[in-house]
Order: sequence, then C-alpha cells, then structure tokens
Amino acid sequence: MRELHIGNLVVKLPIIQGGMGVGVSLSGLAGAVANEGSVGVISSAGLGLLYRSHSHDFPEASIFGLKQEIAKAREKTKGIIGVNVMVAMSNFADMVKTSIQEKVDILFTGAGLPLDLPSYRKDPNGTKLVPIVSSGRAASLICQKWKSTYNCFPDAIVVEGPKAGGHLGFKPDNIFDEHYCLENLVKEVCEVVRPIEAEHGVKIPVIAAGGIYTGEDIYKIMQLGADAVQMGTRFVTSDECDAAVEFKEAYIKSEEKDIEIIKSPVGMPGRAIINNFLEKVKQGKKIPISCPFQCIKTCDISSSPYCIITALFNAFKGNLAGGYAFCGSNAFRATKIQSIQEIFSELKQEFRIAAREGK
Repeated sequence: MRELHIGNLVVKLPIIQGGMGVGVSLSGLAGAVANEGSVGVISSAGLGLLYRSHSHDFPEASIFGLKQEIAKAREKTKGIIGVNVMVAMSNFADMVKTSIQEKVDILFTGAGLPLDLPSYRKDPNGTKLVPIVSSGRAASLICQKWKSTYNCFPDAIVVEGPKAGGHLGFKPDNIFDEHYCLENLVKEVCEVVRPIEAEHGVKIPVIAAGGIYTGEDIYKIMQLGADAVQMGTRFVTSDECDAAVEFKEAYIKSEEKDIEIIKSPVGMPGRAIINNFLEKVKQGKKIPISCPFQCIKTCDISSSPYCIITALFNAFKGNLAGGYAFCGSNAFRATKIQSIQEIFSELKQEFRIAAREGK
C-alpha cells in the first residue's frame, strides 16, 4: 500500500478508521489504529452522555469529553488522530472549535454539508479539514464554496457509499441502486477533484468508504482512483474497540439477513443489526417520553419512536435490550474478536495477495 499525504501529514498505511458513535470509536480504538501507521478517529457523537458524570449539561459535558478523549489518545500514540463531527449535531460548532483548539490532526465532517467549516480554522497549516460526501455533486459544491468564500479547498474528501454503517446520505430507494455504488461514486468524485488539482496545483486525496472490509477491497477501490479507504466495521470486533463485548458479539452472531436498513429518528435511513428492540419499534411499541439532550437538529421527538442517542448509548454499554448496533453491510463476516495488530496484519496480507494476482 502506498503512503497517503494529507497536506503535510504522511499516513504510512492509506487507511482511515471511521468515526463510530455513540462511544464505539473513542481513544482506545483510535490510538491503536494510529499506532499501526493509519489514522485513528474519535467520534464526537454522544460524548455529553458518556461524560454525564462531569456535567448534566449536555453541551458542556460534550466539550469536556472530547478534550478527555483527545488527551487519552495522545497518551496512547504519537500517530495521527482525527475527530469525526456530524454537521447535523446541535453542538457541531462546539465540537469543531474544540477539535481545532486541541490541535487534532484531522477533522472529518459528515451528515450534512460543512459549507462554513473553514471559518473555524485560523491557521491553514493546522487541523486538516476533510468533508464526507455521498456524491460528486456534493464534492463540487463544497469545493466551489470553500474556494469562493475562504480561498481554500478540502485537504481530502471522503466519499461514502451506501454499504456503510449507521446513517446514510442516500434516499432509501437509492441504497440498493447500482448507479449509486461506491465504485461509481469514487469515479464521480475523482472527476470533480482531479481538474481542480491540475488547475490550482493542489492535492485533494479521495478516500473511499462504505463496504470496505478486506485488503482485496482496498486494492480494488484504489485501482479505480481512490487514494485511500475509510473502514469502520472491520475494526469493531477488535480488542481495542471501545464498545462493550456484547456489542462486538452482536456482529459476530449476526447473519447477512439480520442486517437491515432502518428509518432513524433523525430523518435518515441507517443500517443496523435487527434485534428485539428494533422489532418492537416496527410493531409501534416504542414511544419516547421526552427529548433529554436535543443532540440532533433534525430529530423530531413528536414523531420519533425512541431517543436514538439513548438507544445507541445503551448498545455501546452492552445493553442490546435497550438499543441496537449500527453496522456496515459486511458486519456478518466477523467471526472473532482480534487485536488491531492482527487485523492490520490480515489486511496487509490480503492486499498483497490481491496486488500479486491483479484482482
């Protein structure tokens, strides 16, 4: 695998660990991945709930929690650490400002178009800004807006396809439409980015995400023009993943038929492992009493069957009766819990075999 350059950052292995909330990717997983020469990513989603003992004020606890997780990650590694922040989060600005103030290496922003993101960064050589998109059109819009308003471009772009886990940036009818497959989306985004690179003398790496599970997958998508990949699901069943063992076992015990697209309270489709909690939701048995956190701008408690952040927090803690596990389309392929070091060894071996055989 060739090195990935994001501005002045050099990533030895072109793999970004996806940000997975609530609590699934914190300093433990991020630090371990960074130690392998890739980019470890802390998810900022729901930190106000994880650090509620510090403060019952959700925004305040979120800021404190993010600072804590970044500090813990720095204690574990000298590698590259990123933070994932969803544009749809009500405390988006707080999480962005905190990430930049704490000098994280890379800030990944998805679940919406971060059109004003450069306004938060005062030092152009500081934290790298990497939006997550699901189309060439979104990539083009961001590039145009950032150039015209801030005279800059993204330091890289993640293009996430419909096989990803968690919330998806697609209409339900498009998720299984081959026109929207990751391979086509990578080509779309490359067609947007490559002319910009040539005209302005910049480099904007394209990072492919969604359904990448093996080293062979990495090889294939890089052959189509991707500079790197983002992976989440493969790292969940690791010793270092911050979720409870019960969460990891949900992946290991799942079969392909158990992975479904659900309607999330935040108004987006999502991919998850179906369990008794979600079956009760289907039957109309889940009714939220209140919205305790106001964490997502698009979440309408009056029509939501449950509080999503509470459900995801419960699952992270191992209480699958009170929640469920988001996952990518390949979660069912997990068979055991391994160390991150073992997973990376397998990925590199799989990549070498694919490259040798030209798969």
